[in-house]
Amino acid sequence: MRKLIVSAVIAVALFSCSQQEVDPLIEKRIAAVENGLVEFMGPKAVFEPDPTSEKGVKTLQERQEHYKVPGLCVAVVNDYELEWVKPYGIIKAGSDEPVTDQTYFQAASTSKLVTAAIALHFVENGTLDLDRDVNGYLKSWKVPESEFTREQKVTLRLLLSHQAGLPSTNFSQEEGAGDPTLVQVLGAEPPALNKPAVVGYIPGTEWRYSNIGFVLIQQLLEDVTGKTFEMLAQETVFKPLGMKRSTFVYPLDSKAAEAMPHDADGVFHEPSLPPTAVAHGGLMTTPGDLALFAAELMRSYSGMSSMLLSKETTRLMLSRAVDLDPRMFGVQLGAGLGVLLHDEGEELKFIHPGSNFPGANCWLIGWPEKGLGAVIMTNGASGEVLALEIISSIGGEYNRPIE
Repeated sequence: MRKLIVSAVIAVALFSCSQQEVDPLIEKRIAAVENGLVEFMGPKAVFEPDPTSEKGVKTLQERQEHYKVPGLCVAVVNDYELEWVKPYGIIKAGSDEPVTDQTYFQAASTSKLVTAAIALHFVENGTLDLDRDVNGYLKSWKVPESEFTREQKVTLRLLLSHQAGLPSTNFSQEEGAGDPTLVQVLGAEPPALNKPAVVGYIPGTEWRYSNIGFVLIQQLLEDVTGKTFEMLAQETVFKPLGMKRSTFVYPLDSKAAEAMPHDADGVFHEPSLPPTAVAHGGLMTTPGDLALFAAELMRSYSGMSSMLLSKETTRLMLSRAVDLDPRMFGVQLGAGLGVLLHDEGEELKFIHPGSNFPGANCWLIGWPEKGLGAVIMTNGASGEVLALEIISSIGGEYNRPIE
């Protein structure tokens, strides 16, 4: 008799789960996004679409195959809340393991947006000053003084807005020599093979995208707090926002499902993430987790929440520190603190793309005045362009009146 009761309970539970209703409007929107991709013709078509242009009929699956992207996952925020997450494809070419909403992807340079939020948390609580010489905070390593820093010093504000005069560099290392420490990376000392964090022009006079500038922020935060960057991320961002599948520690736990990188031909390659310098591009997360972060930024911007940052600090973060030359990206963008910006007012968008060699991509976009946002993460080198087509489709679907 007991077995019959247990079986009946299980049957009811299974039936209940299978009969859960999905909002038909959301289903309709997902279908519209999946079937409304238009061939990428340049950034302007994504961020400044022509409403009179004919909508394409390409499907997400067709474009995924076209770009040879084995797997991806899409998360959409609507009305300031995570509305849906949907995975597609497989984690590794030749395998049958599907991407799920719990699969970890490389956030790549989108990590910088999270790093900026961590740094601004400590500005807000008075630990850091945006405009103080960072050498006043650094203990393990100092920015070398030079003719370029005689009058204008390197500050956290300039680091966050890529105006500190530091080079753009990737992070390779001597094979078989072990992993470099943060200090070795900053000083370009063996086994690190990157460019050093040495100022090459007067800070504040030019905008130059700099990975090592965010590694310097990582060292600054660790020196000031005495904690690892991962601990700071957990305490200030991940735990408060419920981002349970986010970490700056790599390699991941062996039980974690990880989307493996693939080149432009869809060929698998081993990941090449540096384990020490992580603030610029080392975040491992899921689109759902990263969408929770984007949603909180938008709620904070609108004064609806201060779980991460205050309204004032978030609005400072999403304010233009510098206008960028439109020839850089083919569209007029500005740089805020750790973020790119497009347009203004109700159409303001904050953006951060990410791309890691040999083939992992991430795009995050948010309309803070509308509470609309999206995160697309892929495990293919050409996934960046696919993500832009998906963003364009999402924008087109969600920015039109509900029929």
